Amino acid sequence: MVLFLLALPLAVSAEGDSGANESSNKPHLENQGEAPEFRNVSVHDPSIIKGGDTFYVFGTHIEAAKSTDLINWTNFTNGYSTPNNALYGNLSENLAESFKWAGEDDADSKGGYAVWAPDVFWNEDYVNEDGSTGAYMIYYSVSSTYIRSAIGYAVSKDIEGPYEYVDTIIYSGFTEEEAYDNNSEVNKKWTNTHIDGLIAQDKLSGPNSDWFNDNGSYNNSTFPNAIDANLFYDDDGKLWMAYGSWSGGIFLLEIDKTTGEPIYPGEDGTTDDGRLVDRYFGTKISGGFGKSGEGPYVVYNEETDYYYLYVTYGWLGADGEYNMRVFRSSNPDGPYVDAAGQSAVLPGDVDHSPYGNKLMGHFLFERKVGDPGTGIGYGYVSPGHNSVYYDDKTGEQFLVFHSRFPERGEEHEVRIHQIFMNEEGWPVVAPYRYGGETLEKVNRQDLSGDYRFINHGKDISNEIHKDVTITLDKNNNITGAVSGKWKKTGHNEAELTINEETYKGVFIRQYDPVSKRFLMTFTASSEDGRSVWGSKREMGKTDAEIVATVKEDLSLDNLNNVVTDLTLPIEGTRNTQISWSSSQPDVVTEQGEVTRPEAGGGSIKVTLTATITKGDITESKSFTVTVLPKDKKELTAHYSFEGDLTDSTGNFGKGTLTGNRIDNTGGSISYQEGKVGQAAVFDGNSGVRLPDNLITGTSYSVSLWLNPSRLTGHTTSFFGARDSSHWVSLLPGGFPGDSNAVIWSGGSSFTDANTGIQLPTKEWTHLAFTVDDGEITVYVDGEEVLNETGFNNVFTTSNSQFSLGVNWWDAPYQGLMDELFIYKGTLSAEEVEDLANPTSD
Repeated sequence: MVLFLLALPLAVSAEGDSGANESSNKPHLENQGEAPEFRNVSVHDPSIIKGGDTFYVFGTHIEAAKSTDLINWTNFTNGYSTPNNALYGNLSENLAESFKWAGEDDADSKGGYAVWAPDVFWNEDYVNEDGSTGAYMIYYSVSSTYIRSAIGYAVSKDIEGPYEYVDTIIYSGFTEEEAYDNNSEVNKKWTNTHIDGLIAQDKLSGPNSDWFNDNGSYNNSTFPNAIDANLFYDDDGKLWMAYGSWSGGIFLLEIDKTTGEPIYPGEDGTTDDGRLVDRYFGTKISGGFGKSGEGPYVVYNEETDYYYLYVTYGWLGADGEYNMRVFRSSNPDGPYVDAAGQSAVLPGDVDHSPYGNKLMGHFLFERKVGDPGTGIGYGYVSPGHNSVYYDDKTGEQFLVFHSRFPERGEEHEVRIHQIFMNEEGWPVVAPYRYGGETLEKVNRQDLSGDYRFINHGKDISNEIHKDVTITLDKNNNITGAVSGKWKKTGHNEAELTINEETYKGVFIRQYDPVSKRFLMTFTASSEDGRSVWGSKREMGKTDAEIVATVKEDLSLDNLNNVVTDLTLPIEGTRNTQISWSSSQPDVVTEQGEVTRPEAGGGSIKVTLTATITKGDITESKSFTVTVLPKDKKELTAHYSFEGDLTDSTGNFGKGTLTGNRIDNTGGSISYQEGKVGQAAVFDGNSGVRLPDNLITGTSYSVSLWLNPSRLTGHTTSFFGARDSSHWVSLLPGGFPGDSNAVIWSGGSSFTDANTGIQLPTKEWTHLAFTVDDGEITVYVDGEEVLNETGFNNVFTTSNSQFSLGVNWWDAPYQGLMDELFIYKGTLSAEEVEDLANPTSD
């Protein structure tokens, strides 16, 4: 076993320039230094490269950003814009060869593009068309379904592009005979890829019958989805490409450095340890059997002499289970194993959560009442698809990934965390994002105290691991939520023994963005690959001081217009207990459950009293809340599309035209004979921005007629949003892979009211839905098809935006739309039936 600990200084110290720091051998110093100022960007699946003095991240949807310090980032691309695309110029023409197979206006990318997960690197050996050597190479993915994808590459002398297409090198999702996906004209037969050309060139001996299932479909439980390329050099200077996503696993191919082309094995086989070698796809290095696993990234570390394979398990969404894992190998082509010696290639159709060292999953250092700062705390949801920056001269390592966040929906941003190697040569990740901190000698006296503690476990789930309180006491005991022993084994090395499991890592001071302070942290990994983090709390407060702090901080929102259940905190900082009593428990219970007066009644005032207790100290604090009556049913807007976008009730103004997104300009709407009088015609490139605040509150109804000329996944017909993370969207074509009409909502989590009905095209269908404080009822052609609870209450503020046919992200609606009614309050089934059976004058 190679034993290493990297303790190399980084460029910036968290202590500032005063000379007082943790290595001065004077404990309890509180010189905070200058706080980092972060500038965030959204780049999904970020792959990092350094060019000159600048760091770059390139990601999915042709997004990229740059930074000189890994803290302040700036975007420099323009997404899928074309013909003046920042990276590809004329996108459609430049990548046309790849798009013949997938990724442009096809299947799941109908109405748009799907260009994903690039990897950019400098190749000094690449021979350009003019005979010169050296180029930046971008290996990108195009995709139309969960298995029909391709990897191509393009080159540029300038890291920021534009990149010129060279070739498409790996295809997946092909079939044995002619076949087609929904919303696609692409013949998936394998001869429509480049494979027959490779056979003609004697690079392959022929098609492999194992590529196909018995019915001729693509065998995606054994073979990969051709996305997520990662290029790396081994210790001998050979160039390799790891790639693949889900299902069949992750594969590896050697790459010709002068051409960028794969060196296909040509024949099938197995490695010495029994792993698959395919004539076309290469050597399997991870996953398989339909289990999650994507975003491979391989880094060779000169200090440990290991190749580290990073992968992400789970699903990437805010309701997903994304979490990052790591394996290592002495050879670039494996076998890669985890700390327990388990292979990254799965042994069968097994639960794969025990496999791989788990670096990070869903977590929250929860801010409770009385804790410093504001908000809910510091945490991530579905962090993953990482790259790694490793400086072989300084030993610096950084984990680069995207993450979503608790209670922020699908909003995502790039995050950078330091990586350190523990005593066993395994990566451990700093708890907080990189803020310029330095790994330095720490004083033992500064390590003891109370810590917020998170154990990331080995689960693949969307459970958010919240912190608990532990104490590292002066006698090297661990007490509190877990028990055991701790010690500092060197300048900054951490060793914790918890439940007879030993975790090894480092202590490092970091910046906490919630308390806005630098504080002591630890990160460590166990012998079976579990990661634990600690974040130190402020030193010694009495119970009386803690209770007083909780009382001062305790508050309730929207006291004067309560329409939904209240969240009543029951725990404050440092295990302080909070109990509640109500003056009218039939209106607001002690748990915060609200029963509103019936429509037409008056508001009711209720006094809620909190009792705050820690030890022998108790104080109380009261709040008066006003509970509003239920809304009366009332028509608030009616857009009949009789040659214009006027609201016939006069309550709201006209709708305005947009381009292909809610915030674009331009667009064109025409009118023709509709269900009742005239209808609006949406051309697939335009939408309508409706007036703000058409809907407010938690009780409302929407009714409209739709006649789509085509159905595409995620396309909206009616859209309302508080912000980009909280919205309600009526999708007539449903989701990619499930084309049933659905009312989809974003909030603290996704909620899907799926009708189970696929709408016809070029025919009129009436759709209506009512929402009453989280209970949604959906009607199709006047018949109730769904009733369920748990739907997000989105329109509880007075800043909501509304649109028809467009949102911020997806392909616009194409077809006719007529008779949009919006009500405050809920319609009865009889009233919906009447709307679904209109009579003409």
